[in-house]
Parts: sequence; structure tokens; C-alpha cells
Amino acid sequence: MRAPERLWALRVVSTPEALDHAHYEGDVIVLRIANDEAIAIGAVHAELTDEHAIVEVESTFVGWDLSLAEFDEIVHRHVEWPLPAERPALAQGLVAGLPLKFWIDHDRVLMISSNGLVHEVVDRLGVPA
Repeated sequence: MRAPERLWALRVVSTPEALDHAHYEGDVIVLRIANDEAIAIGAVHAELTDEHAIVEVESTFVGWDLSLAEFDEIVHRHVEWPLPAERPALAQGLVAGLPLKFWIDHDRVLMISSNGLVHEVVDRLGVPA
């Protein structure tokens, strides 16, 4: 397990329909964090049909790239809510009292935190700084 890396992304606020059909350039993971909002990690450009969409660079998140074994051994015991069985999937909620997001793929988990909470995540979960 490595220390967290800053996640460069685009934050997109738009109509649900426009987000459903959005196209992104780059090696992208799209996190649909709300019905009308997405964070497109790795995106360098977003194309939407909504002319009133808001697209801004997002750089406030960091992520730990974990194997499934690392996630199970270190993090999962702190999660007090059911994780989705389907993969890939976004899961988000309080973990050890901290707001975290997980992008759970078939063989990896990207654990996402606000940059300002890194020291708390390190202290409470025991992951590298």
C-alpha cells in the first residue's frame, strides 16, 4: 500500500440526464456522488448536453490505491454499513467517524478522502501518510 496521491478531477454539476450521457476525455473514473453531481477523476475535458452545466477542476481529494486484501485487512472493519455487492461501485459514508468514498473495482479499492483529513485517516485507520 502506498501513501495517498492527489486526485485531479473535474467536478460536474448538471441535470441527471446530461450526467447520464456525459463524455469525458482521459483515463477516467466517474463517481456519481449525487443525482445532479459527479466527480470525474482523471478527466481532462467533459462534454455535456446541458448548456448550464458547471464544470470545474477539482483538486481537494486524495486517494489510497488498495488491493482487496489490504482493504479487507485494514479498512473494512471500520465500515459499519453494507458495501455494494456489484462491481465496480461507489460507496460513501462515515468510516471511523470520517467521510470517505470508495471506488470498489473487481481487484482494487480506491479510498478517497478530502486532503484536509489525511492526518485523521492515517491516525484512525493506520494507512500510510
